[in-house]
Amino acid sequence: MKVYNIAVIKGDGIGPEIIDEAIKVLDAVAVNADFELKYDEYLMGGNAYDITGDPLPQETIDGCERADAILFGAIGGEQWDKLPRDKRPESGLLKLRAALGLYANYRPVKVYDELIEASTLKPEVVQGVDLLVMRELTGGIYFGKPREKGEDRAYNTMIYTKEEIVRIAKEAFESAMKRRKKVCSIDKANVLEVSQLWRDTVEEVAKDYPEVALTHMYVDNAAMQLVRDPKQFDVMLTGNIFGDILSDEASMISGSIGLLPSASVGGKVGLYEPIHGSAPDITGQGIANPLATISSASMMLRFALGEVEAADKIDTAIEKVLKEGYRTKDIAAFGASEVCSTTEMGSIIADIVCSHR
Repeated sequence: MKVYNIAVIKGDGIGPEIIDEAIKVLDAVAVNADFELKYDEYLMGGNAYDITGDPLPQETIDGCERADAILFGAIGGEQWDKLPRDKRPESGLLKLRAALGLYANYRPVKVYDELIEASTLKPEVVQGVDLLVMRELTGGIYFGKPREKGEDRAYNTMIYTKEEIVRIAKEAFESAMKRRKKVCSIDKANVLEVSQLWRDTVEEVAKDYPEVALTHMYVDNAAMQLVRDPKQFDVMLTGNIFGDILSDEASMISGSIGLLPSASVGGKVGLYEPIHGSAPDITGQGIANPLATISSASMMLRFALGEVEAADKIDTAIEKVLKEGYRTKDIAAFGASEVCSTTEMGSIIADIVCSHR
């Protein structure tokens, strides 16, 4: 029997609640499989700062480097917002991405038929949406130096090297080859030199993928097109800050940010997490939607561990609970036959993957 070592980072806010449900489902799917999952828990974020004085202890980096995959919840909260920037929870996640070389962020957006009415867009606009935002994760303005903040002036620099653009572009084109063979590269090449380099480099990479149709779109137009006609997109290739914004916008097409998973890859070990934050306003109430985290666990099985059959079982179970009308509070107004707590939703999915019903 294969044994996989999973580094678990629960983080802050609702992080522990949603990670517990993902682990519940993972353990359930492993019951009838030929693999075993072993978990080691590590600290990152505000909780890590409170305990160790560091939002990313070296022990966490070391543990993640030894693991086969990382399952992560969420970080952040108002109580840490006044800390120096390098001590804030978010800096821990940025440092972990850099330390592990996690340059490619996969953010799939799929609209379930049962939740079409949950979207604020018209049903005919969102039905059938199935797109992937491919976000570059370790470059751009979030990591650019120099950076400075004074009393009356502050600046950040957006920097991309050709090498960084090439490697994320290849991820996008390889993904498109397995999908509908379309890549839309998002930039601001009409005003930014760094975006012109981005566009020129993506066009060079595209020559190695003649089957894939490449288009370009300015980021402001892309934001508009996402709500006008999201079905036109297959793979959206973006830089770090543009991808951060556009993927959150795209998440609302599905009806709830609590539905969407993500994978951050590129280095030796991949990190799998929901795209939402720590939601401190609902922490401890048992109403957080664990579906994005459970979907992230499925992505972990599929892409990091190669356990495709187990991942398929989880994906099928998620679709089944939605078809049967189980809803957490955030989507309860849309076709709910039963409103579930966080733990109840996890238990129902775990029960299905164990083939109990």
